[in-house]
Amino acid sequence: MRKLQFIHVIRIYRYLGHHPFLGCQGYRARVHLVYSPYGLRYLEGRMRVNFGDIVAFADSKERAKIDTTSLIQPSPVDFDIDKIVERGKLVALTLNSSTSYFVYRGQAMGYEYELLKRFTQSIGVELEIKIIPDVNSMFTLLNKGEGDIIACNLTITQDRLKHARFSEPYNFTRQVLVQKRPENWRNMSYPEINEQTVVSPIELIGKKVYVNKSSAFFSRLKSLQNEIGGDIDIVSVPGYIGTEKLIKKVADGEIPFTVADDNVAKLNATYYPDLDISVQLSFPQQIGWAMRKNSSGLIKAVNKWFEEDRKKAVHAYIYNKYFRASKEKWENFNGQYSSLKGNRISDYDELLKEYSKIIDWDWRLLAAQMYQESKFRVDAKSWAGAFGLMQFMPETAAQYGIDSTSPPEEHIRAAILYISWLEDYWQNRIYDPEERLKFILASYNVGLGHVMDAVNLAISLGYNPQVWENNVAECILLKSQIEYYESDLVKHGYCRGQEPFTYVKKILYQYEHYKRVIS
Repeated sequence: MRKLQFIHVIRIYRYLGHHPFLGCQGYRARVHLVYSPYGLRYLEGRMRVNFGDIVAFADSKERAKIDTTSLIQPSPVDFDIDKIVERGKLVALTLNSSTSYFVYRGQAMGYEYELLKRFTQSIGVELEIKIIPDVNSMFTLLNKGEGDIIACNLTITQDRLKHARFSEPYNFTRQVLVQKRPENWRNMSYPEINEQTVVSPIELIGKKVYVNKSSAFFSRLKSLQNEIGGDIDIVSVPGYIGTEKLIKKVADGEIPFTVADDNVAKLNATYYPDLDISVQLSFPQQIGWAMRKNSSGLIKAVNKWFEEDRKKAVHAYIYNKYFRASKEKWENFNGQYSSLKGNRISDYDELLKEYSKIIDWDWRLLAAQMYQESKFRVDAKSWAGAFGLMQFMPETAAQYGIDSTSPPEEHIRAAILYISWLEDYWQNRIYDPEERLKFILASYNVGLGHVMDAVNLAISLGYNPQVWENNVAECILLKSQIEYYESDLVKHGYCRGQEPFTYVKKILYQYEHYKRVIS
């Protein structure tokens, strides 16, 4: 059984009437749940609740009473930058959101993601992204060593500083109220609009505002009550209901108000033009990356990198790309080919899903290969003469009955037949299926003969011929050196080994991106 990270005991006493999240009528129940970052497990009572269900709501005076008790946070693991560099990768905890990380037309994107990529390149390691839907659980995962850094447009608060140290701020924001303008607002005067919307924080007295209880928004609303001298009806939502989901619910008319950082609110307002985000609720706040308190080396490296990188033009370009993008660009980013709103990778998803069954591959793996080959462009051509979605060389294409004028489905069918042939060859030679996949991909890229040569070199040089990374992959690199490609062990001559070496890495890396955000 998976070890629980922390426990929340939730008691739901009664719900009256319809609720915009639950969408159901009155019930009476007493439920005890164990909560972990991985889901909710039924323990007692008459309700069965799955991860993703929202249970902590009620209405009026009998709103669900949530008695939340967390176990003591574990001491942070000792894993600083020296060990991160030795391991060869930095693990970042983030959200699938417009400011952090998402996939658009097959390509991983996001402001935080691009900054993280630049930082990891500067220290010479790979970047691994972990999507954690609940920001509240990230700090526990961070201190347990399941991530090295939290990067998700995170405001620096006193409460969060109890659990982690932050980088120097790399951005600033304010909290703003998110509300929907009245119907037909475009034909109304400003005074008429103002009469039907909140224009000052004091007007929130007695109104329902939906936020995450553990967020900076909740604590700000609590403080705001004292400042305006009246109670705001603060409705807390579970941590895995992100800010952008709440913004969408406001835009759809399901809830009246939420609170967001102004940079996030501005991005979403380009996609939801009926939103009003003009009412400021806070002074400027700092945004930074969170790290374990004992990761002083990593903190120092991040701060040094930010200090140097923000002076470069590319740093400003990345910021403008996301926070000052045109309305048209954000409409694309929020379209069906984006993990933010859609669940598609390319125009060829249906064909990939159908044909991938023939070779028993995850269709997203095939999509990652297609992205690497052609970026989903039917007219793609390489320097060597390969063409089409799956980049066939003319000789190989002729064997499968296709040419540059063949329709996309024929190119995909031919690729499946070729992959199937490679699978048959390696089936009885590479026993581990995960390793075999790497040999198949390398063979697709550079040709079967060159990979066979690399296997022979691996045997001769004492590498493991059954393992690709750090073994046969190293030997494929040697095939660009004359003392190796002219040896008796090599039957297929010179090879630009860096291409298959990188090809396999990039496809598997892209595949991991797709698995995180595309179902």
